[in-house]
Amino acid sequence: MRKKEHQKTNREKMVAGESYLANDRELVLLRWRAQRLCRKINRFRTMPFYPLKKYLLKKLFGKCGKDIYIEAPFHCDYGFNISVGDSFYANAGCIFLDVTPIVIGSNVLLGPNVQLYAATHPLSPQERLKGEEYGKPITIGDNVWIGGNTVITPGVAIGNNSVIGAGSVVTKNIPENVIAFGNPCRVYKQIETQTAASSENSLRSP
Repeated sequence: MRKKEHQKTNREKMVAGESYLANDRELVLLRWRAQRLCRKINRFRTMPFYPLKKYLLKKLFGKCGKDIYIEAPFHCDYGFNISVGDSFYANAGCIFLDVTPIVIGSNVLLGPNVQLYAATHPLSPQERLKGEEYGKPITIGDNVWIGGNTVITPGVAIGNNSVIGAGSVVTKNIPENVIAFGNPCRVYKQIETQTAASSENSLRSP
């Protein structure tokens, strides 16, 4: 007797980057859970509440490294698709639309209002009217600095040690060790290889 083929749930389709229905009951409940956790996280704006805020972030994210801090307000769709390495900082107003995985390395700095959009919609209006959506993963390497008001679109990867200038719209992959900016974001110049200490100092200087 032939084994019955497994029918993917909308959650499984979503995470895999396939077309799915966002109004699925399981997904609605998961978004509601993320909204509740984000509200709690955003309530604790001062350092004395840091341990509680970190506890909530660990509940929200799929993977949460050491020494991470996110300024309020912060919003994400699901949370469980977000993986963050050690020593991560995000300034106020960041938005992660994590319908597919958003993977962020260690020693990453995000300016205010950085937006990571892993979610997208079909170009065909007929498909959009059906309520179908899909997504493409976003990957950010180690030691990356992303300036404020930058938008990173679905499917983009940013290489280790790179810097993205404020106000950029990143529509294509950015290689390692470069400074890039603009709309659309383009590589401006290479960053010379430095020691860890001097690299950290250069990130903190204009």
